[in-house]
Amino acid sequence: MEPAVEPGSGGPQASRQARDGPKSRGRRGWRKGKVKASAFSHNMDLRTMTQSLVTLAEDNMAFFSSQGPGETARRLSNVFAGVREQAVGLEPTLGHLLGVAHKFDLDTETPANGYRSLVHTARCCLAHLLHKSRYVASNRRSIFFRASHNLAELEAYLAALTQLRALAYYAQRLLAINRPGGLFFEGDEGLTADFLQDYVTLHKGCFYGRCLGFQFTPAIRPFLQTLSIGLVSFGEHYKRNETGLSVTASSLFTGGRFAIDPELRGSEFERIIQNLDVHFWKAFWNITEIEVLSSLANMASTTVRVSRLLSLPPEAFEMPLTSDPTLTVTISPPLAHTGPGPVLARLISYDLREGQDSKILNSLAKSEGPRLELRPRPQQAPRSRALVVHIHGGGFVAQTSKSHEPYLKTWAQELGVPIISIDYSLAPEAPFPRALEECFFAYCWAVKHCALLGSTGERICLAGDSAGGNLCITVSLRAAAYGVRVPDGIMAAYPVTTLQSSASPSRLLSLMDPLLPLSVLSKCVSAYSGAEMEEHPDSDQKALGMMGLVQRDTSLLLRDLRLGASSWLNSFLELSGRKSQKSSAPTPEAARPTETMRRSVSEAALAQPEALLGTDSLKALTIKDLGFKGSSETSDTPEMSLSMETLGPATPSDVNFFLRPENSTEDSSEATDDLSPMGRGPHARTAFPEGFHPRRSSQGVLHMPLYSAPIVKNPFMSPLLAPDSMLKTLPPVHIVACALDPMLDDSVMFARRLRDLGQPVTLNVVEDLPHGFLSLAALCRETRQAAELCVQRIRMVVSPPAAPLV
Repeated sequence: MEPAVEPGSGGPQASRQARDGPKSRGRRGWRKGKVKASAFSHNMDLRTMTQSLVTLAEDNMAFFSSQGPGETARRLSNVFAGVREQAVGLEPTLGHLLGVAHKFDLDTETPANGYRSLVHTARCCLAHLLHKSRYVASNRRSIFFRASHNLAELEAYLAALTQLRALAYYAQRLLAINRPGGLFFEGDEGLTADFLQDYVTLHKGCFYGRCLGFQFTPAIRPFLQTLSIGLVSFGEHYKRNETGLSVTASSLFTGGRFAIDPELRGSEFERIIQNLDVHFWKAFWNITEIEVLSSLANMASTTVRVSRLLSLPPEAFEMPLTSDPTLTVTISPPLAHTGPGPVLARLISYDLREGQDSKILNSLAKSEGPRLELRPRPQQAPRSRALVVHIHGGGFVAQTSKSHEPYLKTWAQELGVPIISIDYSLAPEAPFPRALEECFFAYCWAVKHCALLGSTGERICLAGDSAGGNLCITVSLRAAAYGVRVPDGIMAAYPVTTLQSSASPSRLLSLMDPLLPLSVLSKCVSAYSGAEMEEHPDSDQKALGMMGLVQRDTSLLLRDLRLGASSWLNSFLELSGRKSQKSSAPTPEAARPTETMRRSVSEAALAQPEALLGTDSLKALTIKDLGFKGSSETSDTPEMSLSMETLGPATPSDVNFFLRPENSTEDSSEATDDLSPMGRGPHARTAFPEGFHPRRSSQGVLHMPLYSAPIVKNPFMSPLLAPDSMLKTLPPVHIVACALDPMLDDSVMFARRLRDLGQPVTLNVVEDLPHGFLSLAALCRETRQAAELCVQRIRMVVSPPAAPLV
């Protein structure tokens, strides 16, 4: 009998594997096999892949059916029967999606959108099953064939394929309902309420066990496995109220049973993402702030001369208007929710430059304990021509500049410019618009005091990732609204551009994404919008304890008082603004105090100056004005949403991430007649064909703390919904997105809006990497290349190519 070898291996390698034994052979061969499985999805067309998989599945099914009444043989036969059924059912739907996906690309040079990503993910799953089926067919008679191990992996990938088939049907339904070229759901969401509610009940654990990260590059998967083990271990500590200062690095990896049991790990992962609140994710994402881990990260990162935390005083200052530098506008300190307070920012510079060790800057430095990076030398480098203002990501709820310091040090070295990274206040303690106010204040301070930061300020770039990318765009919009200098360009890595609860094909991928699960996305949005659910399950209340409950209720009371005071002050300022508008037009000098007061706090600070943009105050805009149509009368882009008349108060809802409007009705039979044939008939409300039943979650009903908050449609919160007149004020925007990111469609649609308006925009989409790759820049070659692409885009802003001589 020949020794068992992996498909595609032979000759000397086969002999070596036979000598080394099955364990060594399995380790080497299967690693190579995983890479080959990934290559299949690129080298084979969908139909050929499906036909090959069906043929192998039928052959394996026939073989194990003839092996007697054993339980393992019976299950192997059944799993191959299931693979055949799901592959045959999935192939036509994937073919349909792939045939129309090109219509949703930004251009022919950038073939990327959620439909392509969904098809690619399904192909990866099919390719893995094809490779595994070939391995089973080649080795099922071998004495080294591990039937139980192969059965467990086949069953896991069959479950994943079943759920992917469900997502393909959802995407097909979106394709039938959406307007041509639109990636986000628009219109009467009552037509699809049933299957959108079904979406959140789908089983997810299969994607977090043996199949974890199968869609990503192989170098990422060990990190994701380690992360998942740490997550479920941290979840156990969290439920026992061992969060906060009592959490140590060693407490992350004490769950050995989760390391050896992928199914248990997947089930626990699903339970955690489905049931634990935003405070858990804030605590987990801030693990990198622990001194031990941050010290290790600093040791492995680039050594820089300057890395110091600054505390910017909450003092108003004047900024010149770009339209007339002889006039100035007052930049007030942040006031929303918590009143005036300092804004923290970290200055990072590879070289010690002029101004960075001045007495003024030293007086602003905040002690962090001993820092080895600041090493003054006798001769300082001259000030840089450019400055990068960085805003970190973290879902608006977690992380600081310290979490992102490793890759920022690399940026400082490669770009040769100082970087100031803003530590804005985090939700849910400081919801919108506090973070925007702080980032705008820090940006203006950096522009005004760039000489202290080691820069002449000739070129300024705003750069950020994820939630930070959103804030980069909205800070620029606010700078234009104030009439002060906007940055020379924006680099936004995988940004979220709309917080509106709209379905899109890429957002369907959140069902399987270990870094951006669906429920986590909704909890972050809820926290940032100030609509965090305040009802806790009994188990959570028990975990808090009596003192914890008292602290929680006290904090909620104080938050309500702050919100009430802020609302009263907003009303007062709004009335004052209206009274001033009724009076005669004042001179610029006389208008400044009123203008300063009108812009001072909360959403009153989000007003769009009529004198600068020629439009009404944003407070007076309706949702129709904030939709896709914008303020241009000639725009033929339909509105994004007309469900709310104004940006009114939030009301709670027990629906899900894809909330339908409050005024939508259950009976939508009239609108059904306008749909394609898929939307007509007795099954207009179901996304699945008859006989197909996806797997459902066993973790109970998912209560997602997402509120139907009209505030998320505010263009300073969702820039994708901004009017044309606002988007035209943006500088060149460079977007770096991930093909497998649930937020991909945010980047594609935002780039399309800017391009339709004639605005300079670039979009680069990296393959096979997850959301947040900048924080993984040192992990593998692929993440380093993606991080280098971000550096290149920043360099285009801070060091633009010289204009050709005429």
